[in-house]
Amino acid sequence: MIASQTLHGRTHTFTSLIEVLAKASPLRSGDELAGCAAESDAERAAARWVLADLPLTVFLEQPVVPYETDEVTRLILDTHDRAAFTPLSGLTVGGLRDLLLTVTAAPDAAGRLAAISAGLTPEMVAAVSKLMRNQDLIAVARAVEVRAAFRTTIGTPGTLATRLQPNHPTDDPRGIAAATLDGLLLGCGDAVIGINPATDSPHATADLLHLLDDIRVRFEIPTQSCVLSHVTTTLGLIEKGAPVDLVFQSIAGTEGANRAFGVDVALLEEANAAARELGRGTVGDNVMYLETGQGSALSSGTHLGTGGRPVDQQTLETRAYAVAKHLDPLLVNTVVGFIGPEYLYDGKQITRAGLEDHFCGKLLGLPMGVDVCYTNHAEADQDDMDGLLTLLGVAGVGFVITVPGADDVMLGYQSLAYHDALYIRRALGLRPAPEFETWLGAQGMLDDAGGLRDITVDASPLRALTSAGEAL
Repeated sequence: MIASQTLHGRTHTFTSLIEVLAKASPLRSGDELAGCAAESDAERAAARWVLADLPLTVFLEQPVVPYETDEVTRLILDTHDRAAFTPLSGLTVGGLRDLLLTVTAAPDAAGRLAAISAGLTPEMVAAVSKLMRNQDLIAVARAVEVRAAFRTTIGTPGTLATRLQPNHPTDDPRGIAAATLDGLLLGCGDAVIGINPATDSPHATADLLHLLDDIRVRFEIPTQSCVLSHVTTTLGLIEKGAPVDLVFQSIAGTEGANRAFGVDVALLEEANAAARELGRGTVGDNVMYLETGQGSALSSGTHLGTGGRPVDQQTLETRAYAVAKHLDPLLVNTVVGFIGPEYLYDGKQITRAGLEDHFCGKLLGLPMGVDVCYTNHAEADQDDMDGLLTLLGVAGVGFVITVPGADDVMLGYQSLAYHDALYIRRALGLRPAPEFETWLGAQGMLDDAGGLRDITVDASPLRALTSAGEAL
């Protein structure tokens, strides 16, 4: 493919689909590091003109990563719903953008967007996102409805769930129990209570699984737990009878990047089937918790596509969602600012990437969440995270991650605090997951308006819960 666009008297020529996709992307440090970013705003604009005029069929004819050598590409193309694509087959990327925005304004937007989604590949979705303003990404994502369930239901319109992340640098059970109780008292934990263990030891992972399950059973909490060990560790613990609710794994958009994580599609399918056979869910059987993030392929040197050309990190990120969709998960989240400023340099780049990832994942049918976060050597701060959280709340994000004081002392990065979830729910009139909200009400923790009771005014409904927590 060779295409040109002339702007202000200068002609910009692009020699491949991969190059057009990369140079049409908003500026980000990871693409500069990979050597595929546009050299100027003018070249970026020219690439977007070219991209807007490309027919969607190009993405089926010219895979960005070779079919013969990459199982993610094979998964995308072999499972593509050609019948659902037929009504879209005459569209360009720009035409798809126009269609999405038109449908979003219609009364039956959710159903029509689901029909469109069924015919799209990740590369098509990545491409259209590059033509959209932040406002467009928010508007379309808000109109999409995706639900998944285990003991709570994720994605019910008007709700925002949270992962309660009580990490501890030494996996101290007392520290984890205290952080868990703190989060529960602030209404967090309806998506999952999930621990990143300090080691991947099967023994330590089993101890943490039992700790979380004991808390859940003791307080009769309708939620699910997860210890974010490698999938092979969790599979071994399932065989030994450990109380596994969800299976976690980080995934990426190329076969090589997934291999760097120590996984392939077959292994993930095996884990999905094993966890479902346990039958531990009460309102659904979605058992996978998958985590992604722009830059993961580049960081492992597995980001090269057809012809050995570097593929931009946002397109590769969106390809990871094909792997996730194949597994029918309960939760998927991008750790948007976690990989570092080498890939997303500052608050503006993190914000844009968070909105892109959420839009792309949700449009592709995933129960999408975001870890609204940054590392301390990035040009970002908590004000940037406040802004991204608010934008994602408006966009209908399924869940966000919350940690004690917004500071994860084990992983060494900044995320959201428990009280940030209270802010966004109150500001936008959002509720917890329905089953969890019922439990909060039964504990006397909700006020008459459905918000969390002000414990500084009346702590009596929480005393029994607090006393039980101290016994842990």
